[in-house]
Amino acid sequence: MVRPSAAVYRRRRVVLFGGLILLLAAIGIGIWLVIAQPWAQAGTAPASTPPTSETPSSTPTTDAASPSADPSAPATPAIVACAAADIEVNAVTDADTYAAGVLPKVSISLTNTSATDCTMDVGSTTQVFTVMSGSDVWWRSTDCQENPSSMIATLTAGATVTSKDPVTWDRTRSSVETCDQENRQRAPGGGASYHVEVSIGGFTSVSSKQILLY
Repeated sequence: MVRPSAAVYRRRRVVLFGGLILLLAAIGIGIWLVIAQPWAQAGTAPASTPPTSETPSSTPTTDAASPSADPSAPATPAIVACAAADIEVNAVTDADTYAAGVLPKVSISLTNTSATDCTMDVGSTTQVFTVMSGSDVWWRSTDCQENPSSMIATLTAGATVTSKDPVTWDRTRSSVETCDQENRQRAPGGGASYHVEVSIGGFTSVSSKQILLY
């Protein structure tokens, strides 16, 4: 009997080893398919989500343009101090005749006769009330005035205003030397005539106001 040659044995071993390698590869692929299950992943793969655009966190704003001054618009004129020619001052009394023992109350009336508003100091610092009998000054409010004050006010064009708090004349003769005296000379009554003049802010009343004392 003839024995196979060494070459035949080598070919047989190569075939055997090749078959063994293929078998092992097939087994490995089978195990991977069981574990990985690529067919399941392919069926459940999520649909691709379209990219979303970012929403800005805040809405951009544009600065409003600052309005420019209209060169054609007339400028508002500043209110100026009242002039003597524009102010009419009058004395006001609460009555024309006064019975014995009744004290006259006097006030100031102001009229702005101009076409524009103006300002002036209408405080008690600038107010002067004077009572005269002929040329004889009987009483002046500033002789014994206490705590005078200033108050700047705007007088509307064409308007007339009257002082809020009247000043009372106690029917005596005043003097800076007799302010604390209780027995100052009393003005005669019996129908005696007296004239009241007023001044405010340096503007004097255009005429005096006559009163009669009884």
